[in-house]
Amino acid sequence: MVKLTVDGIEIEVPPGSNVLQACEAAGKEIPRFCYHEKLSVAGNCRMCLVEVKPGPPKPMASCALPVAENMQVFTDTEMVRAGRRGVMEFLLINHPLDCPICDQGGECDLQDQSVAYGSDHSRYHEAKRAVSDKYLGPLVKTVMTRCIQCTRCVRFATEIAGTPELGAVARGEAMEITNYLETTLTSELSGNLIDICPVGALTSRPYAFAARPWELRKTDSIDVFDALGAAIRIDARGNEVLRVLPRPNDDVNESWIADKSRFAIDGLKHRRLDRPWLRVDGRLRPAGWAEAFAAIAARLNGLPGNRISAIVGDQCDAESLLALRDLMRALGGSVDCRQDGAHVSIARREHYLFNTGIAGIEAADAVLLVGTNPRHESPVLNARLRKIWQSGQAHIAAIGPQADLTYEATWLGQDLQALANLAAGTHSHQSVLARARNPAIILGPAALRHPATARLAWQLAGTLDALRPDWHGVNILHTAAARVAALDLGLVPQGGPLAGALHGAADFLYLLAADEFDIAAIAPDTFVVYQGHHGDRAAARADVILPGSAYTEKSGTYTNLEGRVQRGYAAVDPPGDARADWAILRALSDALGQALPYDSLDAVRAALAAANPVFGRLGLAPQPGGSGGEAPAGPAEISSCQFAPLHESYYQTDPISRASPTMAACRAAVTQLPVAAE
Repeated sequence: MVKLTVDGIEIEVPPGSNVLQACEAAGKEIPRFCYHEKLSVAGNCRMCLVEVKPGPPKPMASCALPVAENMQVFTDTEMVRAGRRGVMEFLLINHPLDCPICDQGGECDLQDQSVAYGSDHSRYHEAKRAVSDKYLGPLVKTVMTRCIQCTRCVRFATEIAGTPELGAVARGEAMEITNYLETTLTSELSGNLIDICPVGALTSRPYAFAARPWELRKTDSIDVFDALGAAIRIDARGNEVLRVLPRPNDDVNESWIADKSRFAIDGLKHRRLDRPWLRVDGRLRPAGWAEAFAAIAARLNGLPGNRISAIVGDQCDAESLLALRDLMRALGGSVDCRQDGAHVSIARREHYLFNTGIAGIEAADAVLLVGTNPRHESPVLNARLRKIWQSGQAHIAAIGPQADLTYEATWLGQDLQALANLAAGTHSHQSVLARARNPAIILGPAALRHPATARLAWQLAGTLDALRPDWHGVNILHTAAARVAALDLGLVPQGGPLAGALHGAADFLYLLAADEFDIAAIAPDTFVVYQGHHGDRAAARADVILPGSAYTEKSGTYTNLEGRVQRGYAAVDPPGDARADWAILRALSDALGQALPYDSLDAVRAALAAANPVFGRLGLAPQPGGSGGEAPAGPAEISSCQFAPLHESYYQTDPISRASPTMAACRAAVTQLPVAAE
């Protein structure tokens, strides 16, 4: 540790820290524009000036100055104040000063710091320069005259997103930030440019001029568009969700969220189910709750349990999963959570978790991706993989269709045979993995479609000594936010995925917001109940439709891919007659004469903790470490299995994003095809 004093306060900081970090450790606020804790140091705004002794008698940029033993730092001397006033005066020479009409007003670092550290007048009265706006796509709006050339956006696109599509051209007063080819940004993390821009140069195009920040009601929640479980904040006005922003959580999403998580929310306003519907004479018509429940009860009357099945969707909360499980058990039916066809063992929790942990993957020195494209399936996790590749500490290899992952990868094949060869020790890449201290294997949803994949991964991990008490190298990369909670509740019936639900095996099928499977495979005479929030694929096939709530409209518990139990809260009310999903199932159980034993949200959560104690440990992830190599069961034979992606497009993968005009515009812009919302 390095000892130094900041304004007379003696502190200790780790070697390699900069003076700005030391000042923050001492509780001193240092203004900054170009510095960001997740990006490399640029040192070009000069706003973070401090005075340092011993040293030259001049203000110094604290972000670019490493700490030294016995250094004395002064953050509020006359020299420092004059330096900051001068820097602010220079920054405002060409700034348009259009705060009343700027969409960043009320959240602008330049606005706040000019009040706190700037002067009340300027000595410059020359004509201001103007810079042409750049088109960055449907998500990010530009007003480049406001840009102060902090280069945060350039560094984020290059370092974090891995899509170096922004940069600076020219010099001096003519310098400007631009996208070189005047095309849409291709990163799935591009919305984070809006958060890191300290002025109004980059703002949200879908949110432009929708509201001022002080008009919004802010609610903490959890992202459900993938299984990472990113911490988010939902901003709403009245009963409308206007935007979603990330909340910092270094253990999960750091400071970032993916574009779908941020911008697909306009899909919440389209194709919503706001009343029950009942199919009569082949046509759906509006109905009341009692009439819908009566139709369900009439169909279930006398039906044996082995002819009753249920499938749960990818965005369900744990409370509704428990209610459906308990109702199906009372009826003698079965519930399956694997609508993507995954073969997952629930014998041990480590068989279906991301066992290194999300932050723990940064300790890996070799990574093998099997049947996954993490850039599309978990963009924020992919940024961590890029981080360890960029540092030079990890070699990354992949099995599956070749794709641009934003980092270099060695492609070993496209099918299961390559993994089998690695497990058997006959593949040439085996030696690379064997040299690694902490090898990590990541199995994606495409790989899990084959029942032998998990067994082969555990076999390979055993030969690599990757199942130690301090390191568990086998990771399951789920894409469904509801998947781990559903597996914790045992929603995996006997047989393969969907075995009891499709192809005539069930006379009664209950779909809890499940749309991501082959709807056409449902037998024509199967009675289908769809409970969900959007009139999507499965709703068109349903005989009864029950309107549920989206994730922004209910308080729910979600378990992320590493097994961390988290909770989101309702930001707005559901539309019309829609209700929370667990409450619908509780009311239906009454109509069926199988009343569930809970009447309140607290009672449901108590039942959750009783069903599995993990639901009582909010915010805690399991400790990493292997159990000695107990592998999940799987067939010995290896059939030919090509790893095909689950979705054609990153932008439209669920009922909300398929209803989103913004996501449809993104898909069209990236593919350069006129694609409308499905």
